[in-house]
Amino acid sequence: MSPVTIFLARLVGAYCALIALTMLIRKRETIATVNAMVEDSGAIMIAGVVALAAGLAMILGHNVWSGGPLTVAVTVVGWVVALKGFSLLVLPRAALTAGYRALRYEGMFTAYMVATLALGLGFLWASFRG
Repeated sequence: MSPVTIFLARLVGAYCALIALTMLIRKRETIATVNAMVEDSGAIMIAGVVALAAGLAMILGHNVWSGGPLTVAVTVVGWVVALKGFSLLVLPRAALTAGYRALRYEGMFTAYMVATLALGLGFLWASFRG
C-alpha cells in the first residue's frame, strides 16, 4: 500500500471519527447549526468551496482504482467529497433544501453520526493494520 493511501486513510479516518464524536457530544448545537446553514447561501457556498478543494486535492493526489479495498475507498471518498462540494456550488438552494429535508437529518442524526464514526474507525483500523 502506498504511503499516500495510508496518509489519506488516516486523515479521513481521524477526521470522520473526531467530527462524529464531537457532533454527537454537541447534538443540539450541531443540529441547530446545520439547520441554520441550510438557510444561509453564504454558508453553503463556503462549505462547497472547502469540500470541492478537499475533494480535488484527494483526487489529484490519489486517483487510484486498483490496489485493494482501502486504496479504492480512499479514491471514492475523494470523488464523493468533490462531487458534494460541486453540488453545493451549482445546485439551487431550493434543491439543496429539499435534499436536506429528504435526508431527515434531525431525526436520523444519531444514525448518521454512528455511521460516520464507524467509517472513520474502519479507515483508521485498515490504515494502521498494514
